[in-house]
Amino acid sequence: MGQRLLKSLFLGWLSLCLFTLTACGSLPVTASSVTHLTLWHGVNPPPNRDVLQRLVEQFNQTHPQIQVESLYVGQGDQQMPKILAAIVGNAAPDLLWQAPTITGQLVDLEALYPLETWLDASPLKEQLDPSLLESMQLEGHTWSVPFGTNNVGLFYRPSLFKAAGITTLPKTWADLRQVAKQLTIPAQNQHGMLLPLGKGEWTVFTWLPFMWSGGGELTAADSSLAGSAALSSGRTEAESARSGSEVQIANPGAIAALSLWRDLIADGSVVLSSPERGYELDGFLAGKVAMQLTGPWTLAQLDATKVDYGVIPMPTQVRQATSTGGENLFVLKSTPQRQQAALVFAAYVLSEAFQTEWALGTGYLPVNLRSRRSPAYLHYVAQQPVVSVFLDQAQYGRSRPIFPGYNRISDSLGRAIEAVLLGKATPEAALATAQQRLDLILQR
Repeated sequence: MGQRLLKSLFLGWLSLCLFTLTACGSLPVTASSVTHLTLWHGVNPPPNRDVLQRLVEQFNQTHPQIQVESLYVGQGDQQMPKILAAIVGNAAPDLLWQAPTITGQLVDLEALYPLETWLDASPLKEQLDPSLLESMQLEGHTWSVPFGTNNVGLFYRPSLFKAAGITTLPKTWADLRQVAKQLTIPAQNQHGMLLPLGKGEWTVFTWLPFMWSGGGELTAADSSLAGSAALSSGRTEAESARSGSEVQIANPGAIAALSLWRDLIADGSVVLSSPERGYELDGFLAGKVAMQLTGPWTLAQLDATKVDYGVIPMPTQVRQATSTGGENLFVLKSTPQRQQAALVFAAYVLSEAFQTEWALGTGYLPVNLRSRRSPAYLHYVAQQPVVSVFLDQAQYGRSRPIFPGYNRISDSLGRAIEAVLLGKATPEAALATAQQRLDLILQR
């Protein structure tokens, strides 16, 4: 009872801070007009949308001359056709919440308003986690700011581990395979792990930690030697990716990662998700799946169900690795007045107060370092120890490329992963086919 009261007091304090917050660079207040902005997003699960809506409403209350309308437009893969159609049809939103991997596509369409001049002049830049800069910048410009960050971990049901007599959590790929076998009970329709079926970005996002852990890289520029060569030749990673000459998805680490997933299936230890629905937790919550790949954005949903759960750092093969996730906030080109109003909202999103309440309400990790050190967030971490797993392994996080060709790479990888999961090809054959397809597309 005391802890709930304390958390309520913290949230009340944060709400007061947000209510009185004056964002950097606020527009002059005039009585003649109100600037209306639209924000498109795909925040999930639904409780997280409620948190976002509450924060948007607080902004609207404190900025009467700027009113933001928050619109849910589907999950990431569902959004892209809508976004592209809106841009081509001159009906784009003012603000966009999306994975930074779409940056290259939107830059090619000349749809984004560059943010470096505004951000470089703002004190908020020094408060940002510097590891997130990679996801913001492309070809000398800053195209977005982080809304929230996270990374992939392995969630598990402690009660199922205890029933199976497992006392040591898996640390390596070999451990993972063994534990998954122990947790599989066919008579009870219980499987050790769920793997995401589909060729969409969710499957690729949750598979990439295994590729990186296996020693693989998506492009030659990702390794130090190849990166130095690219720099010495005057070519950027983005330029290399545009030509297709540096993309190497058929690498030993990728083969090793796909081989692990194939072996887990061969062991009978995993169940595949419904196509393109690998983020759903139904089997995990029902106790039919003992382990599932997901991230801290699910914490509020899990807490509401009252099921037991824990988080294991991503099992390791050659090195520790995880996928850095989270979405960024983009400002799309419109009119000078609306763009400046959008920057006021962007400053609000980056603020310590917003980031703290967003993190407390959703489980996302704050992008503002002051927020991570705030009393409210430190108290939250103490009460929610699994958050420490994500904070600790953030140092091993890898960002997906944001150059224009990434959507092609992701699609090719997704097709290869799906072919292996469905038993239609070996890891080697699936990746070789994907590499050939990608070479033709990018070189063309």
